[in-house]
Amino acid sequence: MTQRYEARPAARVAGELEVPGDKSISHRALMLAGIAEGRSEVRGFLPSEDCLATLAAMRSLGVTIERPAADRVFVDGAGLRGLSAPTAALDMGNAGTAMRLFTGLLCAQRFDATLVGDASLMKRPMERVAQPLRTMGADVRTTDGTPPVRIVGGRRLHGIDYRLPVASAQVKSAILLAGVYAEGATTVSSPAISRDHSERMLRGFGATVEVDGLRVRLEPPARLEAQRLQVPGDFSSAAFFIVAGLIAADPAGLLIRNVGVNPSRTGLLTILRAMGAEIEVLDVRDEASEPVADLRVHRSALRGIAVPKDWVPLAIDELPVLFVAAAGAHGETVVTGAEELRVKESDRIAAMSAGLRAIGVEHEALPDGMRIAGAGDAPWNGGVVDSHGDHRVAMSFAVASLRARAPIEVRDVANVATSFPGFVERARAIGIDVRES
Repeated sequence: MTQRYEARPAARVAGELEVPGDKSISHRALMLAGIAEGRSEVRGFLPSEDCLATLAAMRSLGVTIERPAADRVFVDGAGLRGLSAPTAALDMGNAGTAMRLFTGLLCAQRFDATLVGDASLMKRPMERVAQPLRTMGADVRTTDGTPPVRIVGGRRLHGIDYRLPVASAQVKSAILLAGVYAEGATTVSSPAISRDHSERMLRGFGATVEVDGLRVRLEPPARLEAQRLQVPGDFSSAAFFIVAGLIAADPAGLLIRNVGVNPSRTGLLTILRAMGAEIEVLDVRDEASEPVADLRVHRSALRGIAVPKDWVPLAIDELPVLFVAAAGAHGETVVTGAEELRVKESDRIAAMSAGLRAIGVEHEALPDGMRIAGAGDAPWNGGVVDSHGDHRVAMSFAVASLRARAPIEVRDVANVATSFPGFVERARAIGIDVRES
C-alpha cells in the first residue's frame, strides 16, 4: 500500500516553527559552488530528495562535497572547466528544477551526459529549455519533447538575446547557466516577473549580471569565487502553514521564523492580503543576497476575489494551497492564467479539483485555473483524496483537515519528502492532527 496521511479535524494551530531551507536556492547553491574556485559552505541546505539528487549529480560530475550535518554542506569547487564526465545517466528523481538547470549547465561541457528521472519527471516537457539552448549552439536532444534529455558535449556556445514566450525561472536559469560558458553576453527578457534566485546568486559568486526591469544580461565570467551561503526558509513550504494560520490560528497568531521573502516568490502574500488576510512581515533582513523575515499569521475572514493574471506567476507553486484558502473564503475566487499547473508533478488543476470534489467544495476546474465558491466558515466534508504523487497537493489537503467535519485521507504522499522532509512533525507540533502510515 502506498504511503498516506490521515488528517483529522483540529480546533486551532498555535506556537511557532521554522520551515526547511529553500529548495530552489539549495539546487542553485550546489551547482554554482561546484563550478566555482575554492571551498563553499552552504548552511540551511534543504536535505530533500530533490536536492539530494542534485548533490549526487554534482558528485558524479567529479565535485567533492562533504556533508557534516543534514543541512550543512561543504563544496570544493572544480572551477568552470573542471567538471568530469559521469559514468552513468544522472538521475534527477522528481526534480524538474534540477533537470532543467542541469541541461543548461551541461550543454557547455566537453563531455556527453544524459538526464533521467522518476516516472512523473519522465513525462514533463523539456523542449522549452532545449530550444533556446540549441539557438546558443548546444546539442540537446529530448524524446518527443520529454526526458531522457541527451546532451552532446564539445559544442561552442554563443550568447543570445532571448525573449521568453512565458515567464519561467527554470528556463531563464538554464539559459543563464549556459551563458556562463558562452562567447559574448547572454540576455534573457521575460513577459512577466519570475524568480530571480539565479541572478542574485550568480552575482554573489562574482559574475557580472545586470537587471533592467524584466531584462537580465550576463557577461560570461572568467571565474566564479567560492562563497559562504545561508539558505533562507522556503516560502513555498511556509505557504501551507500560512494558510493553516489563516484558517485556525489562536488569538496570538502563528509565528513562522526565517522565511525567504524574495519579492519574486511572495505572490501568495499579495493574493491573500487582497482577500483580507492578516499577515505581519517582521524583522526583514538580508541573508546571502536574499531577503528574510518572520511571518506572524492571524486567523482571518477571507473574501473571494478574481486574482489578477499578472499575480499568478509569482504564486504558481502555492496555488494548490491557495485553492484551499479560497474554499474557506466568503464568496467566489477565480484564478486564471495558470496553465503551467497542468504540467507540474501532476496535473495540479485536475488533482486539486478531484480532491475538492471529494470533500464537498463547490468549484469549477478551468483550462487554466479554477473557480471556487467559498463557503466561509462552513466546514467541508471528510473524504478520500488521491494526491497523484504530488507533494503540494498532499500537503494542501492535510491543511484542509483543519476545517473539515471528518477526517481526510490523503493517498500517495511519499513524494512529500522530495520538497519538505519533516512536514508531518512540524504540522503536528503546531496542532494539525496529521499522521502518516
